[in-house]
Amino acid sequence: MKILVTGFDAFGGEAINPALESVKLLPDTISGAEVKWVAIPTVFHKSADVLEKSIEEFHPDAVLCVGQAGGRFGLTPERVAINQDDARIADNEGNQPIDQPIRKDGPSAYFSTLPIKAMTKAIQEAGLPSSVSNTAGTFVCNHLMYQVLYLADKKFSFVKHAGFMHIPFMTEQVLDKPNTPSMNLEDMGKGVKAAIEAIVEYFDRADLKTIGGETH
Repeated sequence: MKILVTGFDAFGGEAINPALESVKLLPDTISGAEVKWVAIPTVFHKSADVLEKSIEEFHPDAVLCVGQAGGRFGLTPERVAINQDDARIADNEGNQPIDQPIRKDGPSAYFSTLPIKAMTKAIQEAGLPSSVSNTAGTFVCNHLMYQVLYLADKKFSFVKHAGFMHIPFMTEQVLDKPNTPSMNLEDMGKGVKAAIEAIVEYFDRADLKTIGGETH
């Protein structure tokens, strides 16, 4: 089995992105699966171009995209991506699409095909906070999640499972952000590894049937 893991470069005025730094810590093999990480630009559409090329070259069975969600407390596997770009800030090349479809021939939304509840449990069992997220936002993270699921649906049938997970700020990023949650890089790397272990374990199994919803 082969698993492709992506991490975004820094954006929004930050000097570093924990998504990229955490995937760099991953070993080459996890639970018997070959793991490859790739850096992704925080740019609408270009991010998907880099992802598509990486899928073509590596031919993975599963893809896990990772992004920064500053302000969140834990690692949060995403449930759904919507077919909409609505950027509150510009991406790293100055693009700021508003109310634009990501793929005109795509459905309104794609649900993750990763075992998001098993991933959440595995991260928690590794001693780290984790929960299912029901919104990936409308910036480049949601864009890439939608794109990877679109590509798996329309072009790369060998990609059996794909999805996205957000992670918090690194501790170094919140020195000037009082009362903002963060996590050290080593723990985030451990959490991403635990999520991948769950992806391997549940590759041919149904996801856990546990509560992952919210009241608001």
